[in-house]
Amino acid sequence: MTDDEATVTIPRWWIVGICLAGAAIGVGAAFMVGPVVDWLLSLAGDAPGPLRIAARLPLVWAIPILAFLGVIVGLMITHEWRTDVGTVTVSARGVTIEGSTASQFVAGERVGGVFTDGKDLVITDPKTNEISRSKTDVVLVSRLRRAFERFDYPWQGNDDPHEKSYISWVDGAVGVDDRINDLLRARSRALADERSGAAAEALDELRSLGIAVRDRDGAQQYRMIPD
Repeated sequence: MTDDEATVTIPRWWIVGICLAGAAIGVGAAFMVGPVVDWLLSLAGDAPGPLRIAARLPLVWAIPILAFLGVIVGLMITHEWRTDVGTVTVSARGVTIEGSTASQFVAGERVGGVFTDGKDLVITDPKTNEISRSKTDVVLVSRLRRAFERFDYPWQGNDDPHEKSYISWVDGAVGVDDRINDLLRARSRALADERSGAAAEALDELRSLGIAVRDRDGAQQYRMIPD
């Protein structure tokens, strides 16, 4: 990160902290695994194999081994977390969003509004059409707000300002344009089949028609962009 940009992702010191916490849990487990196994054996007559193996280890070996395993688990958790939320880089030139499978650049002059909607970061154009909707995490919201406000992008809060305009999509509902209904159906099927490319293509075409789409509780919601 330079003075000309702000990068928002899971900070490295959070990763270090989680790994250290994993190591501490591992050390504690080295002292507790023996009594836990004894209790399970007295209660049920058996205990999981990995626990029995750990309980047989001399304490001088159990402490470093379980601490190391705790660090590994911490690294796995933080890697998945960081991959899930990606990286957002904000500058006067625009916004770069790097996800696990794709990256996107939004030029600064196209940005009409920025807000978080649950665990989504949303960027809209001046007409409120969605340019980007990407995953984030609630723990990053304050960092995102500061980054966008630093470069004078219009931060609109932690809720979708167009919340009341969304309609839950029902296949074949009266009043929905046939083309829009076909695209929503195609996107729904693509998501169900885990065909992310096909889902993204349907979403791009819906946006080109002035339709914003979001997913809620396994269903699609849409709103029409005002002319």
